[in-house]
Amino acid sequence: MRHWRLDRPRQTGQFDLSRVTSLISAIGRDDTNALAAEVLNMLGTATSVSQCTVFAYEFGNRPRTVSVADHRGGRFLRDVADTYSRLFYALDGNQQIVSSDAPDRPDSSLVLHWQSSKDIAHDGYRRACYATPNVSDRLSLLLQPAADIWLSVNLYRERAAGDFQPGEIELVESLAPLIGEAAKHHYALRGQSQLGIPQLMLARLRSLCPALSKRELDALRGVLEGSSAAEIAECMGIKPSSVVTYQKRAYQRLGISSQRQLFALCLANTAHDPR
Repeated sequence: MRHWRLDRPRQTGQFDLSRVTSLISAIGRDDTNALAAEVLNMLGTATSVSQCTVFAYEFGNRPRTVSVADHRGGRFLRDVADTYSRLFYALDGNQQIVSSDAPDRPDSSLVLHWQSSKDIAHDGYRRACYATPNVSDRLSLLLQPAADIWLSVNLYRERAAGDFQPGEIELVESLAPLIGEAAKHHYALRGQSQLGIPQLMLARLRSLCPALSKRELDALRGVLEGSSAAEIAECMGIKPSSVVTYQKRAYQRLGISSQRQLFALCLANTAHDPR
């Protein structure tokens, strides 16, 4: 597992203009999966990439699936993405990047993160997100379109193809600025409009108390969405009693003691938020 910045990616090789045109045409499309599908079409033949998922990491919340594409079609890959977002995202090596202390202004550079199934110690995560979808390794292109927001364009290879080879990684590096700009503009046109009130409220809470852990934020999100402890527990893959523990810890950090005070805190902060 390793990651590196692409401050000045080398432009190598010849690009298929029709593929580039198709990728640009996918920006802002009503079909939420069009962007990932065109990234897959652009890279698939040359790099043996068989699956592509675009995630948005917003304000420290669990990731939201923006676009997915899989040669198999159907809901399979979206279901895998949902499982990852609910249960395993905190174990992802990408968290080392998106959870780092970010500057007030977004960083304009691109980051590539390479993660193999062999890098994952957690059996459940490795089985659900690598073994079941038949994935050997993953290249993630990460970019920051705004403060507290990261996008991750994840490229997966099937086990039969083996790990990414140096020449294939170099090709992804050369196309990274194009793919990154496409993802950023698609998110600006479509992705941000999908943000709900609970996510925005969580952003307010996180700004008030940066010490809130990911699990505490997930438990608070369930409360803000009107879910019961049992429903939140099912979503987080833990016991209801653990949900209550996370909620109590979060309330203590925030200096409150009830759901009513939680909503009041969110609404009061929203009213005074200069944004």
